[in-house]
Amino acid sequence: MPTALPVLYSFRRCPYAMRARMALLQAGTAVELREVDLRRKPAELLACSAAATVPVLDLGDGQVLNQSLDIMRWALVQNDPEGWLNLADAPDHQALVQDNDGAFKAALDRYKYAERHPQQPREVYRDEALACGVAPLEARLQTTPFLGGAGPCLSDLAVFPFVRQFAAVQPLWWAGATYPATRRWLAHWQSSALFTACMVKRPVWQAGAAPAVLSA
Repeated sequence: MPTALPVLYSFRRCPYAMRARMALLQAGTAVELREVDLRRKPAELLACSAAATVPVLDLGDGQVLNQSLDIMRWALVQNDPEGWLNLADAPDHQALVQDNDGAFKAALDRYKYAERHPQQPREVYRDEALACGVAPLEARLQTTPFLGGAGPCLSDLAVFPFVRQFAAVQPLWWAGATYPATRRWLAHWQSSALFTACMVKRPVWQAGAAPAVLSA
């Protein structure tokens, strides 16, 4: 069904899609949200993105953004009411997000799916993820409530969904782990109105269905 809004192809539980949706909500930029069944990807998604991964934002003018960070930046360029982009290009923040998306994500996948990587016990993969992802966050968050200082920034939003996944693998262990600053930071984001709005359940999109709008 035609729509004047940009179209976001998304999957509710995907951390990359989560951070894209949260950035769009923070910016107050309305989009048509199409929830995708990743086992049965719609032809419309395949037509606009050869990679056919989510999230994908079809801007409707021949422009397609198929990287979550690009979608986040695009959204906040439209409207950034709290200045979340101010630190986005700072070298330490770029490194923080790159490490999250690189070494930490790789270690997180081994930790989360340890049965697929029987070469080492799950705890070894957990320690790898702690060293390259959680420990640096803890060091930063011990002196400031957010990764950018007194208020949130793009880095918080980019990293949060992956730390959430990490914490959910062994929740009882995480509850007693010696990372109190990161637990506090994670709890803030998990209880935020932004995350609640981002995680509203929607039916899988079908061609011809009435548009579902993601908006603040």
